[in-house]
Amino acid sequence: MIELGKMNTLEVVREEERGIYLEAGADGEILLPAKEVAEGTRRGDMLDVFIYRDSSDRLIATTWEPKAMVGDFAVLEVTQVTAHGAFLDWGLVKDLMLPFGEQKRKVSQGVNVVVRVYVDEETRRIVATTRLGRFLGKTQRRYLENEEVEIMIVDRTDLGYRVVVEGEDWGLIYHNQIFQALEVGQRLKAYVYVTRSDGKIDLMLQKPGPEKAMDLSQQILTRLEQSGGFSELGDKADPSAILAAYNVSKKTYKRALSQLFKERKIVFEEGGIRLVK
Repeated sequence: MIELGKMNTLEVVREEERGIYLEAGADGEILLPAKEVAEGTRRGDMLDVFIYRDSSDRLIATTWEPKAMVGDFAVLEVTQVTAHGAFLDWGLVKDLMLPFGEQKRKVSQGVNVVVRVYVDEETRRIVATTRLGRFLGKTQRRYLENEEVEIMIVDRTDLGYRVVVEGEDWGLIYHNQIFQALEVGQRLKAYVYVTRSDGKIDLMLQKPGPEKAMDLSQQILTRLEQSGGFSELGDKADPSAILAAYNVSKKTYKRALSQLFKERKIVFEEGGIRLVK
């Protein structure tokens, strides 16, 4: 059987003027329109195609890969709002529907929204939802402290930024742990700080512990070498200056300086630090 809303590898079984038909087992034969058939395609060829439904709810194939497939979280633009719901640009000729009942807040044309793509069990149509919670926290996965994970930024709150962790769980990055600009929909790496009793995960964007300090220490040494062996960014430097130079908090920076001092690679002087040669 085919996987609706995902890429499938199917065999060409016959050709017609409308296009070619692909073998889909229990789902019968599925049309790949003629305008998408590559020259030289013949019966017996295996093609990678995305399967969805056309405006008449018939299964149809396309060689185009959408911006998001079933099971994905993504940021998509609202192309129009009608009496039936909102429609999103997901990279195919037929837009993806975001029903009114699946909108946590009403959306308007031209805005970008974070959605999860899924197959509605009742209609068997591919649709989107902004109600992400029901798809998260279901696996009971255990995360290790300091484990590196993939995240997607969902929205900004009073506490920080809510994120989706590994496409499976809710996470939060507190404002005091953020030292860079973040955007909704952005995907990046983060590190597990702690898993709370409610299953949600507190995260950091910087490498924790010795590994982070080691990276920062090398950056400090490199800059000292490039600047004649002296830097005004000592342990009493303004936090904003440290942030601008190294994109880290003052606490993290002082920890790296302390380690370099213990290793006798720098000395503290009035007004800054100096490289030990």
